[in-house]
Amino acid sequence: MGIRVFNVAEKHSVARDVSAILARNQGGLRSRDGRYRKWHSCDPLDLYHAPVKKHVPQDKLNIKQTLEEEARKCQWLILWLDCDREGENIAFEVVQVCTEANRQLNVWRARFSSIIEREIHQSIQRLGRPNQLFSDAVDVRQEIDLRIGASFTRFQTMLLRDAFVLDFAADGRNVILSYGPCQFPTLGFVVERYWEIQSHEPEEFWTINCTHNSDDCIASFNWMRGHLFDYTCAVIIYEMCIQEPTATVTQVRQRETLKRPPHPLSTIELEKRASRYFRMGAKQTMKVAEELYLSGFISYPRTETDSFSPETDLHTIVQDQQQHPVWGSYAQRLLDPGEGLWRNPSNGGHDDKAHPPIHPTKFSGGESSWTPDHHKLYELVVRHFLACVSQPAVGAETTVDIDIAGELFSTTGRVILAKNYLEVYRFESWGGSIIPTYTQGHQFIPTTLTLDSGVTRPPPLLSEADLMECMDKAGIGTDATMHDHIQKLLDRYYATKDMNTTRFTPTHLGEALVMGYDDMGYELWKPYLRAMMESDMKAVSIGTKNKAEVLATCLQQMKACFQDAKLNKAKLFEAMDVFFERANRPVGNEQHTFGEVVRRCDRCQESDMVLKRKPDGNFMVGCLGYPQCKNVVWLPGPISEASVTTTVCSTCTPGPVFMIQFKFRRLEIPMHFSTEHLGCVGGCDDILKQLIETCGTGSRDILGVSGRGRGSNTSSSNVQQSIPRQRTCTNCRQTGHTSNNCPSQASRSRSARSQGTNQQGEPSIPCGTCGNPCTLRTANTESNRGKKFYSCQGCNFFIWEDVYNERNAPSSNHSNRASAQSRRGGRGRGGRSGRSASNTNGGNFVSARSVTNTNGGNFVSATGEPITDRRCFICQDPSHFANVCPSRGM
Repeated sequence: MGIRVFNVAEKHSVARDVSAILARNQGGLRSRDGRYRKWHSCDPLDLYHAPVKKHVPQDKLNIKQTLEEEARKCQWLILWLDCDREGENIAFEVVQVCTEANRQLNVWRARFSSIIEREIHQSIQRLGRPNQLFSDAVDVRQEIDLRIGASFTRFQTMLLRDAFVLDFAADGRNVILSYGPCQFPTLGFVVERYWEIQSHEPEEFWTINCTHNSDDCIASFNWMRGHLFDYTCAVIIYEMCIQEPTATVTQVRQRETLKRPPHPLSTIELEKRASRYFRMGAKQTMKVAEELYLSGFISYPRTETDSFSPETDLHTIVQDQQQHPVWGSYAQRLLDPGEGLWRNPSNGGHDDKAHPPIHPTKFSGGESSWTPDHHKLYELVVRHFLACVSQPAVGAETTVDIDIAGELFSTTGRVILAKNYLEVYRFESWGGSIIPTYTQGHQFIPTTLTLDSGVTRPPPLLSEADLMECMDKAGIGTDATMHDHIQKLLDRYYATKDMNTTRFTPTHLGEALVMGYDDMGYELWKPYLRAMMESDMKAVSIGTKNKAEVLATCLQQMKACFQDAKLNKAKLFEAMDVFFERANRPVGNEQHTFGEVVRRCDRCQESDMVLKRKPDGNFMVGCLGYPQCKNVVWLPGPISEASVTTTVCSTCTPGPVFMIQFKFRRLEIPMHFSTEHLGCVGGCDDILKQLIETCGTGSRDILGVSGRGRGSNTSSSNVQQSIPRQRTCTNCRQTGHTSNNCPSQASRSRSARSQGTNQQGEPSIPCGTCGNPCTLRTANTESNRGKKFYSCQGCNFFIWEDVYNERNAPSSNHSNRASAQSRRGGRGRGGRSGRSASNTNGGNFVSARSVTNTNGGNFVSATGEPITDRRCFICQDPSHFANVCPSRGM
């Protein structure tokens, strides 16, 4: 009785259905707990320890059932999946499904690189076992990418999407501000080059050029100094040469030079060369290459290998191309020993132990179904392979050095003696020129001797080939994923690509995100972290590092970065302020703004309670499950700053309940309370209760929600329950009114006003704290311009004229933009801190903070904010501020 074999192959419909759909595209890591899939149900930090698993999507269960049914009928399972790490991981997914249906299956692995008859027969004769280490390395990458990507993506999106007007999207609320550990360093390369260009300051230089015509040839000599930036020095040297213009040949060097053929073709080189030669994007290149592979015309196109093994029959591959009408004659010469054209290909030094370099596997003169891109890519693969097995181009190179008045010049001429591989590899050339014949000691008068000027130029924007080279050198991504990371930048509108030059420019969004993380003080947009991860993953694949060890180390490192990003999220806001206007969203949506986790919600038992700052400036602790869960803890109104600490309350249950570091505004709390307090919102904190009773909770109806959650009538906040209906005035300690409308405060103001004016003739009142006169002043900030207020120069007393306490509005976006633009100007090489940026009113902002107002007066602002109609409040002189007033202290 024969053995019944179940073959799972990655080719045509079987490959697409079983491999690409089941595992690579639609499978992957998913959260075991459904609540983690809801963005607002948990702190993104939880995603670093949430359980994960792989599962088959509901609409693909029929494929899983087919695998199970066929596995039950067979004794052997032969896996024909791709032979790289990802293919090995898919293979183990198939094994898991099949062996659960039939524990007795004998599992084998077929390894092949092309879908041609001889390759398939060889694979059958060399069956082996699946490589668990390769699969483990992919599992590590998938889990790391899932946890890091999901956490940072949710963090960025929830923090920024509703806060700014994203003008590139029709509906900004559907925008996903994604973060990927490979995607973001890729964006970093684009932004860094752009910053380098932006910060470049052109500098003029001077150089001396010399030419000589002889024997119907022209030799152009280059000045050995290159160029000088000092004009006077360049002129002096040039005049010396003009006075003694005779050139003396000091040295003539002649040698044979070689231009070597390229290494065998890897995936990255295929993508780079297709971009450079055909302006074909990496994504399109891989799509076409995959189709050529599945049709049997080229070998597997996803490979890091650029060296052929000794077992590869190179002559047979060349023989298949002899009948081609264009390069067939060259292939025939290659196989003719008398031509001496054959050369074994060079070793590029990379071998992924999975697939050989990309090479042609079947002859084609051009299929009727092919597009122009198919023709181009097939031609590139064939010509590249023929070039690899060809002799280098040979040239005779002559270098001539001359001396003019002590200054050295040099020129080089080249003659190609044998084109060899250049005959077939039309994509490359070897430029050269013929120069006159010179002998040592020969003298001549230059035909021209000129002093020419030029300017330094910045490097160009990164092309797609440049970007892939940067990624390759830094170890970002794999040969199978690089083009996906690049495409993601375009899909997320982090960068744009010029279709003519294939060069990338960051969008405002891409630049703002990189700027924000850069300003935090650590470089998540740099490739170093990911490069280390890729190195660890490779170590897993060869067995030198343990899968669990690498996972723990990488996730611990990135979790720390994520926690830092949360603490410094204001930097992201500042960077976004440079490019985008704040959104006028309905305030209720602020419930979805990401905050710092305080505890698990004891109402819904699903989401986290987080500390948030509302648009009116007040703080609250609310459930991320809003609007399904409306659980909320109100906090005292006078809070100026609040941040969640790692200290856990030892009293409140169920825990953990993380304590909050509060900072209160001195003038809004009774004097016997400290302005700083480490408090707990779990119900045990008497100080918070007293402050709420005394000062209230601020505006509570802005969010449109009550303090009660769904379910029972008990509140999660004991602090909330203790709030009385009647408040106590902080001025007179009486009930029935607040400090804002205290009769004693009003009478004090009336009494102060009745006292008259200060020595400058302006109204004043005595300070409510120290008793010193407080001058009536006019606010000039963006949101309060024209409003009257009193303030004391001897202490921190401040009160609006209409006794309406309110904090100052934030400084204008324009100053933030100018400051950030100035910082950006200094990031690249040769940046200048004095770069200026214009606001919408036409004012120029510079790093020195000098601002010109509409009246022509120059003022210095501590924030860089535009200042108009301001004057010294001490002497009323509009030419300076009080901090430099001559009358200060008199």
